[in-house]
Order: sequence, then C-alpha cells, then structure tokens
Amino acid sequence: MAYAAFRSIGAYAPADILTNEDLSKMVDTTDEWITKRTGIKERRIAAKGQTTSDMGVEAASLAIERSGIAKEDIDMVICATISPDYFCMPSTATIISNKLGLNNVTAFDISAACTGFVYILSIAKAFIESGMKKNVLIIGAEKLSAITDYSDRGTCILFGDGAGAAIISATDDKSEAIIDIHTAADGTYADLLMTPNGGSGSIHDSLDQEANSCFMQMKGNETFKVAVRTLTKDVIDILEQNKIQSQDITHFVPHQANYRIIKAVGDALKLKDEQVVMTVEKYGNTSGASIPMAINDIYEQGKLKSGDLMLLDAFGGGLTWGSALVPFSPIK
Repeated sequence: MAYAAFRSIGAYAPADILTNEDLSKMVDTTDEWITKRTGIKERRIAAKGQTTSDMGVEAASLAIERSGIAKEDIDMVICATISPDYFCMPSTATIISNKLGLNNVTAFDISAACTGFVYILSIAKAFIESGMKKNVLIIGAEKLSAITDYSDRGTCILFGDGAGAAIISATDDKSEAIIDIHTAADGTYADLLMTPNGGSGSIHDSLDQEANSCFMQMKGNETFKVAVRTLTKDVIDILEQNKIQSQDITHFVPHQANYRIIKAVGDALKLKDEQVVMTVEKYGNTSGASIPMAINDIYEQGKLKSGDLMLLDAFGGGLTWGSALVPFSPIK
C-alpha cells in the first residue's frame, strides 16, 4: 500500500515590511492596540508587480531543492489561495507550474481561505494513497495586500503576503506516513469572513459599491468566538481518534491568525510554550500560506527534525476548518 509522506518545506516572505507604526499613520490605531488584540507587530507586503504566483514559485523552488526529488518527477501541483493572479482562470497553480517548467502535470487551485494548506494536504494524501500520483507539490500563496482595504482598521492590521510549499510523496514505509487529516466546512457562517464581490452572487447599485466589495470583510468578534470553539474541538477529536496525547506532539503549528486564538487552543490542549509554533508577530495572517511559512521557520531554525510529529490546525472563511497529524519525513 502507498502512504503519503511530508518530505520537505519551503517558504518565501517579501522584503518589504509594514509595521504597526506604519499603519498608525494610515488608520486610527496604535502599536499597543494592535499588539494587545492580535499579537502582530509587522507583516510582509509584496513588491509592486509581484504576483501570488511569483511568491509561490520562490517557495516551491526551495521545497523542491530540499526534497531530494527531481523536479521532473513531480506529477501534480495544487495551490491554495484566495488572492490568485487572475479571477477564475487560469489557475495560479498552472502559472506556477509553467514558471517551474512543469507543463504536463495536473495543476489546479482550491479556495478554502486560511484552511487552504490543510485542504491541499488532504488532497495530496488522497491522490497518493489511491496510486494516481507519486510526488505532489502543494503551495499556499497569498497576496492579501491586493484585497485588503487599508482604510478599514478592523482588517488592514491583520493581513500580509507570502508563500509556503511542501513536497508530499509516496512511500511504502508506514512510519513516514501522514497519520490523519480532518477537514470540514459550514456555510451557515459564510458572512463572517468574505470578499463579497467578483462572483455571480454580487449585485451592486454602483461602481463604487462594487469596488469596495473587492476587499475582505470580517465580523471580528463573532469570527473569534466560532474559531476558538471549533478549533479546540477539532484538535481534541483528531488526537483522541488517533490515541495520541498532547505531550506526544513535537510541534503544534496553528494557522497564524491571532495570538489570542492560538493561546486559547494551546491552553485547552495543555501544550507547553515550546510546543507551540508562533510566527504571527512577524508575518501577520497570510491565510493559506500561514502554516507552511510557520513550518519553514522552525525548519530553518533547526527545530524541525526527521520524525517530529506536527499537529496542524486551521480555520478560515467559508467557514472552513481542518487539522492534521503529520510526521516530518525527509528522505533519509
């Protein structure tokens, strides 16, 4: 039987930094206010003309280089993004594939907002375990600055740009295998976090109204409450169903949305501070890129070792959520 192994990680963060002090000159806010409510100090912003696919290529190239797998052996590319290069088509995954020189592989995008990376991880696992694919490149890439209203202090303080990527490959060694992945959604809460414009459901009375609806809109307090409740239940469920104790987790890698959400879920699991991966302070919320960027950080710090067990956890617009139990299994 084929199993799916998490072989490598790569990420890219743009050079330009937008600090809380910078934002205080744009909207009515302060560094203290933002830090207290979110834990965010700064976020990265893509350069003018830099696209989501450009950032995705940077992250993917690094993941491929670290994987020990020939680029020509990759047979599928999946991108999770809510800020694609183009609306509808072509998909950002096909653009990334072309820029990488992979022009005869399956390539497509998915839209699951901040849960995107967990969703594409589950898709890669399914394709590999079915025997249909052997080496899948998964990418979470976002240029959220393109869909952020910088006059809305409730959202502009949260979001940044970046990309993360991983290679998921077939293995016959069960000890290397991704253990389990949970994904779910509930459209009842769709209006809590959304970009209203751009689809067949968008009907506006004026061009100004239509333009303003291109930006992300969020009901912050309601989203916070649902997120904490949903994420806590989901991670407890996946641990119990797999008979794994919280102390067995080497790295808890949650979606980096808000320090208070991460702290609440970590406390519910009785995790130690050293188990919890936290990058929200320097990157902000990068949606589908958030988890792989955080994994890359601990990899580059030398904290992520072969065999380490990661618990991934995410929640996003849709509403969507998901969790995964993933050993880090580089080729030996």
